Parts: sequence; C-alpha cells; structure tokens
Amino acid sequence: MTVWDDLVGQRRVTEALRGAADGHGMSHAWLFTGPPGSGRSNAAVAFAAALECVHGPGPEAGCGECHECHTVLAGSHADVTMVRTEKLSIGVDEVRDLVRRSALSPAGRRSQVFIVEDADRLTEQACNALLKAIEEPTPRTVWMLCAPTVEDVLPTIRSRCRLVTLTTPTTQDVAAFLVRKHGVPESLASYAARASQGHIGRARALALDESTRNRRREVVSYPARLTSLGACMTAAANLAEVTKEEADQLTSELDAREKSDLDAAYGVVERGRRPREYSPALSALERGQRTRAKRRHLDMVDRGLMDLMSVYRDAIAVATGAPGALVNEEIRGDVETVARTSTPELNLQRIAAILAAREQMLEFNVPVALALESMMVALRAPDRARG
Repeated sequence: MTVWDDLVGQRRVTEALRGAADGHGMSHAWLFTGPPGSGRSNAAVAFAAALECVHGPGPEAGCGECHECHTVLAGSHADVTMVRTEKLSIGVDEVRDLVRRSALSPAGRRSQVFIVEDADRLTEQACNALLKAIEEPTPRTVWMLCAPTVEDVLPTIRSRCRLVTLTTPTTQDVAAFLVRKHGVPESLASYAARASQGHIGRARALALDESTRNRRREVVSYPARLTSLGACMTAAANLAEVTKEEADQLTSELDAREKSDLDAAYGVVERGRRPREYSPALSALERGQRTRAKRRHLDMVDRGLMDLMSVYRDAIAVATGAPGALVNEEIRGDVETVARTSTPELNLQRIAAILAAREQMLEFNVPVALALESMMVALRAPDRARG
C-alpha cells in the first residue's frame, strides 16, 4: 500500500506528483487547490512522504512502508511541518516563525517541507511574510499551500507556485474507498458517498458514526416541514442548538487537555500556587479556545447548510427530469413533495437564501441564530402549498 492510495479519484494528480517526486517538474513551491473534501491536504502530505521516502527520487518514492513514509503520514517527521489552524485566520507571527525555520538546514538528508493547510486563511501581513520566503527560497526547502481556489491566494504568491488542481471525486470512487479502506458495507458506503457529495472526510464520518447520520437525517427533513412561521423558528433553533452541541463535544476535551498542560507547565498542580506569568498565559489560551470554538461551530453550521441545499438541488432535479441519482435518495418522498409544491425557480431562490445566510455568518459575523431564523423563513413553503 503506497502513500498515493488515499487520493480518491485523483489519478491525474497522482501521476503529476509521482513524476515530480521522480525529479520531473519539481518546484520549491506548490499550490494545491480543489473543492472542500477533495483531499488537498492529503495530496500534499502524500507528496511530502514521497519526497522524504528512502526510495526517492525514483518511481518507487512514496512506498508507504519505510520509516520516512510512516513518520510523515503520522505527522511526526522532523523535516515535515503541517500548519493547521483552529482559528479564523493564520497570523503573521506564526508565518514569521515558519520562515525563520525554513532558513535552517533539514535534519535529514532530503528536503524540509512546510504544508500550510488553510492558506486561504492567511492574513495580509502573513501573506507578505510568506511571499519573501517563496521569492527567495532556501536550498532543500519546499512550500506546499492548500486552498479551495487559486483566487484565495495572493497573485504574487500563486504566480510563484506550481499549481495542482484536485477535483471532486465521483460517488463510485468514494464508495469504493470506504469499502476498501474501512470495510464499510456497500449499501452504507453508497449512502455516505452520495450524502457527502464527494467530501471524503464527511463520507467517512457518515459511514462510521451513527450519530452523524442521525443529525444529517434531521437536517434534510426540514424542507418538507417548513409549512409555518413556528416551524421555521423551531427548525432554526434546532439547527443552531444541534451544531453548537456537536462543536462543543469536539472542543471540550481538547480545551481540558490544553488547560491541564498549561497548569503542568507553570507548576500550578505541583506547587498549588499560580506564578505571575500564569494569568496572561491562561487568558491567551482561553481567547484562542473561544476563537476555535466559534470556528468549529461555524464549520458545523456550514455543513448543515450544505446538506439542506442538497434537498433543494434534488427537488430541482426531480422537477426538471434531470438524469442521475438523487443525493437524498433515501428521502425521495420528501424531495418529491418539495418539488410538487414549488417550482425550480423558487428552489433556486431558496438555494440563494442558504448561500446568503452562509455568507452572513462566515464573512459578516452575523449571529448564527439570527441568520438561521431569517434563512428558514425564506425557505418557508408558499401559501398555495399550505392551503
């Protein structure tokens, strides 16, 4: 099993990266783009493993079996740094630290690799700091940036990077991956692949976690139930509450672990007293945790909105007789009800309302509850459907 096996439905990308690892078309800076869930960071990590592999450069680079490959994939390789953020942005101080480290020589005999998973979250100052490092690359240093589109990265940065464009994998590719990698039954794998709309991480969660499937079933049931103002308010409150609970569940354990580590680092546990430097450090930690919790909640809401949008997409497909399977085939009855009591034009307007709510929350910091209430009212079934 090689490091390339988890790149689902990306044959052309895999061939290009294999060639670069073999010394053909190698660059000091790379930009991986593709829709959410297409595997941008997975491709970057696989490429980094191939660059560090004991069999490289050569056609066997990225064997997935050697110590170098294993440590890169596990995130513990000394010369491969993965930059992930739980915050809303990546600041200039963090990037300056990366730039300083990039000027050092690798610990091993190959290159050092810096992977920035959310390059679209770099602040303007951070971009400027990174640009200098990419303009004046140090020997044996490789930068890999990941972003949804090329437009999410400054033109001055993307013009100095080799572009790798990933596509949304097909439902068949995702289902086959779930069966092969996780031993998921074919029927469940097919459902997860369809419901995820090609998002590999989401498909994995749907296939392996029943509570995730139950939450999604609740969200996709909303469109057929939005027949009154009260139902709209209830649906908005439920969506806000469920996503908040899910986000808190994911962050609470990490928050507690970070607090415990901080207490241990300052000797609070052993000495039973707090040194002067502890309070500022605790305040900084709590600020970061609040920012992370906010982003995680927005991520959960965003995922729910994508599920909600898929129902109206299906209703348009049913009304127009479009070929292909529905994303929500398991609730075809509800989808047909929405299609029958509306028009494709109205459902396009509903999709626009969902996208507007998404923009309000993610770009303009509108409170989640307020944005969801306004959106649900816009999605309300027309009077003729209620009469």
